[in-house]
This record gives sequence, C-alpha cells and structure tokens, in this order.
Amino acid sequence: MNPLARTILVTGAGSGLGRGLGAWLAQRGHTILATDLQFAAAQETAAQIVAAGGRGGAFALDVTSEESIAGLLSALGETRVDVLINNAGLQYVAGIEEYPVEKWDLLMSVMMKGTFLMSRAVLPGMRARNFGRIIHIGSIHSLIGSPYKSAYTAAKHALLGFSKVLALETGGAEITSNTICPGYIRTPLVDAQIAGQARTRGISEDEVIDTVMLAPMPKKAFIAIEEVAAAVDYLMSPLARNVTGQALAIDGGWTAQ
Repeated sequence: MNPLARTILVTGAGSGLGRGLGAWLAQRGHTILATDLQFAAAQETAAQIVAAGGRGGAFALDVTSEESIAGLLSALGETRVDVLINNAGLQYVAGIEEYPVEKWDLLMSVMMKGTFLMSRAVLPGMRARNFGRIIHIGSIHSLIGSPYKSAYTAAKHALLGFSKVLALETGGAEITSNTICPGYIRTPLVDAQIAGQARTRGISEDEVIDTVMLAPMPKKAFIAIEEVAAAVDYLMSPLARNVTGQALAIDGGWTAQ
C-alpha cells in the first residue's frame, strides 16, 4: 500500500491522456475521481481502474458550469480532493480569418474558465487540510505557437499565467500549482489534429506527423502518457513542495532550440 496515497480528481478523464493518467496513478495506490462531460466515458475509465485492482469512481462534470461543479462537490460529500488535475480540453484547427467565434469561445471556456472554476472550487478544502496539489495539463503550445491553432495556443498560454498567480496566492500553505507542457501524445485529440491539419494544409496525415508534429522535436518521437503521469506523481509528492508556479516541458528537446 502506498503510504502517500492521495485522492485525485481528473477532469476530462473519459479518454486519451485523462484516462491514461487515471489508470497509471491508480496502479500506484491513488484513488481516482474520474470526471467527464460524457458520464458513460468516465464510468468506463473508473471500471477499467477497478478491474485492474485500483480504486476509482465516475462523475459527470461540465467544467464550464458552476452548477455542475457544485453538484460534483455535493456528490463527493466528505471525500477529500488532495490533487486536482485540470486536464479537460479540446482542439479546433482553422486559420484565424476562418476561425468560428463559437469554437473560440468553447475552447477558451473549457480550458481557461474551466481551470479557474475547478481550482477555485477545490481550494477551500485544500486550505482547510493544509495540503493540495493543482496540476494543469498544458501543452507544448503553452510555450510556442503553431499555425491554425489560435484558440488552443491562447488558452494553453493563459494556463501558465493563471498557474503562477495561483502559486503566489497559495504560497503560505502546503499547496502548489504547476503546469505540465508535453509535446504531442498520440491520443484521440491528437489524431483529430492530424486529420484537421491534413485538410487545412492539403497534405497527407503521414506528412503531418513527419513534417509538422515531429519535425521540431530532436527526439522525433511522440510523448508517452506514462512520461506525463510520472511527472504528475513527482509534483504530488512531498519532495515537490517547493516546486510551484512552474512549467515543466516534456517535449523531446523542442524548446531547447
């Protein structure tokens, strides 16, 4: 049994990176509260965790809705949230001149407003227990820009500023706020980006992978979910209590250039 086992709330846990993080962390003895806009997807994640011998529960959650968040906290009752992983996100690929305003608003609402609302919601409990870890899943696009991803890049950059302010406001407590910024991970979200980039650029999906996604990375490889999960595990630990307000890049050397 892990003596440092925590209860971890993961947003966007119904697929991709969120599901992978939940599964990996559950295998290390942590309890996973899997939340997703699609309740059935969150249930599937929790079921996989339990089937593998871990502890997990599923909850429907719209991170953009104060009412939905309040309902989640009510459903959790006395269950503490030691760690919040702000992972919920989505992508839309288009040039700025063709970018639909409703898509811009949706991406900003989920990834920026949702992060703010979720962080604000769990902070009182963390302060009462004098412990908390808030980990934002950023992106290589928190650090650099890419054509046709204006809303996503803007939202992911904004995470860094928000995380720094949160770190300063919680500096007097055993609470930290950090952002993990991975390069491309082969998830359904990235698969959709590959298809979208292929359409927008008029090239094949293989060309998108080789000449757009992996070309800037000296390592020339997708990031593994386990790499991100291990970073989360470290940031949760007592040894990371003085790591706060930071951006941790896992990018195959992309930003070293």
